[in-house]
Amino acid sequence: MKTFSQATAVVAGDRGLRADLDPQWAVGDKLHGGYLMAVLGRAVAVEASHPHLVAMSTTFLRPPAPGPADVEVEVLREGRSAGQYRARLVQDGRPCAEALVTQGVLDSAAPWWGRAKPPVIPAEDECFRLPADAPGSPFRVPLLDVVEHRHDPACLGFAAGKPSPDGRVAGWLRFADGADWDPLSLLIAADAAPPVSLTLGITSWAPTLSLTAYVRRLPAPGPVRFVMTSSEITSGRMDEIVEVWDSADTLVAQATQLAAVRV
Repeated sequence: MKTFSQATAVVAGDRGLRADLDPQWAVGDKLHGGYLMAVLGRAVAVEASHPHLVAMSTTFLRPPAPGPADVEVEVLREGRSAGQYRARLVQDGRPCAEALVTQGVLDSAAPWWGRAKPPVIPAEDECFRLPADAPGSPFRVPLLDVVEHRHDPACLGFAAGKPSPDGRVAGWLRFADGADWDPLSLLIAADAAPPVSLTLGITSWAPTLSLTAYVRRLPAPGPVRFVMTSSEITSGRMDEIVEVWDSADTLVAQATQLAAVRV
């Protein structure tokens, strides 16, 4: 089983950089969106003059298969405080995802101003760890073997046939191998599972169409907490808004995505 760093590694290839997409970082047979973004971010870091990912907006065009893929990186601008890049994931000559990426420098200082409040959820040991092989699930979720998801029991009524109307998912995330979070791996937390639609009783696949993530600061060691909500499902699409907080009660990442929903 590869670590996050190993699973997102890139090497020199014929078309820029080459990645080996790991089947472990998947939901069913579909590679996790945050994982694919992290692969793109890893490739950008090779070319960037600034050390940290601070923003990424990704459009998902088609799901790639595990295995070799090319990553093309284009430098758009590099300034003193930030650099902007375009990155594309290509497999078998077909683009699978394309991202606009901003790199900069992050620290762990307290915010100069803020009004966001840490989520109030049960302690980690009072939350339920989602299994990779859930009873009654039509598919396995390999991602849950490498990233532990412990969810607030209040969000899990759907598992007992009692969907919630709240449109909310919340819980704790930590790497199973004990690794700490960093700006790149926070992309995994910004695309937490399961989708809000599942808690509402919609069991069909909810593929991400577009996801924008912001990394706000360097996370403290330990697990992170997340809260994901949706405003509405309409025209076969759903928004999901995520906040990620570290063990020091600081906001470390935010994300907004648009996903397709087959109601």
